[in-house]
Amino acid sequence: MPPTRRLLASTVIVFAAFGAFWGVWGAAVPRVQHQAGIGDGRLGLALLFVGAGALPAMPLAGRALDRWGPPVAAVAIAALGGAGAVVALTAVDLPSLCAGLALVGATSGAADVAMNAVAGRAEKTAGRPVITRAHGVFSTLVVLGSLATGAAASLPLVVPFAAVAVLAAAAGAFLLTTPPAGDVREDGCAPAPLGRRAAVPFLLLGVLGALAFAGENAHQSWSAVFAQGELGSGAGLSAVAPAVFAGAVAVTRFSAGGLTAAHARAVLLAGASAAAAGTLLIAAAPTLLVAGLGLAMAAAGTAVLFPTLLGIVARNARESRRGRATSIVTTVSYLGFLGGPVYVGLWADAVGLRGAMVAVAALAAALFVLAPVLLRLSGFGAVGRGRSRR
Repeated sequence: MPPTRRLLASTVIVFAAFGAFWGVWGAAVPRVQHQAGIGDGRLGLALLFVGAGALPAMPLAGRALDRWGPPVAAVAIAALGGAGAVVALTAVDLPSLCAGLALVGATSGAADVAMNAVAGRAEKTAGRPVITRAHGVFSTLVVLGSLATGAAASLPLVVPFAAVAVLAAAAGAFLLTTPPAGDVREDGCAPAPLGRRAAVPFLLLGVLGALAFAGENAHQSWSAVFAQGELGSGAGLSAVAPAVFAGAVAVTRFSAGGLTAAHARAVLLAGASAAAAGTLLIAAAPTLLVAGLGLAMAAAGTAVLFPTLLGIVARNARESRRGRATSIVTTVSYLGFLGGPVYVGLWADAVGLRGAMVAVAALAAALFVLAPVLLRLSGFGAVGRGRSRR
């Protein structure tokens, strides 16, 4: 297989493994919560540790990627699969769940940065859109993982996590054996420093990513809990909720995968609008069917947000700085991953899960207002007409 095609295939496989993991996790949250014996508020606290583990790992992954390349992603994705199995085996109370989720967060954060940087390299090398469609593969595997986990609800909790651990190890092995697909660096062999001034535009993109991730992870982490707690669905049926969300995300990402940077502002505004409207429909939903329709609308909106921001990074970051530029955007965005589920948990304790969904809609509204401003301040507001090399 030619090196470029091998790199593209490796990107797809790693995103598939990452999606399978989070599909299993999203559907298994109610069972993990039950095994740990905790309520909604403490579950929200425990979910905080996913982001807390991810945040310090992400900058390190970016630096490591710029120095050692795709093998960093291979190791990270394999470690993530093992971390999930550890949580399933050891999370029997709040402290053990928090410790396990910190490990999941660290490995997931490293894998997220590394695989997105690899996707950016693949997009640049192949000369065609890769990032958004790779995220579509991720979402498709979230659907399959969610459905499989729901179907396996009668089996021990560790079974689906063990299966995804095997898949993650295989994905890591395939990427590890992928040869370089040509040298696309502009600055020589050594990683070039990324100064504070050059980092600011990527920090601003990260603010938008934080709002996007907060809403996306709120739905992914809480949709099964909402279906079971507010609409009275069983454990198996509640697993359909994250599957509906991920399915709509996948369809949207494959459909929008060919959009260029010239459409970035419009895509962000349309996505934020759909996310807010869909989330409000969930909050008012009297039945699982209506909630599913709202969830699909919210999913279609959130689907395009983070990949669009990564596409801007891919077009504007120097290759020798790609890992660190990606890690800046992803790290700041993961503040939303850190805060989103906790935000829902706190609102759920105060006003119930339906009120918490209204609060999630407010996040999408904030993104709608801030997107034009921050794109202009970053200098990326006209990426379709020119390219800023940073």
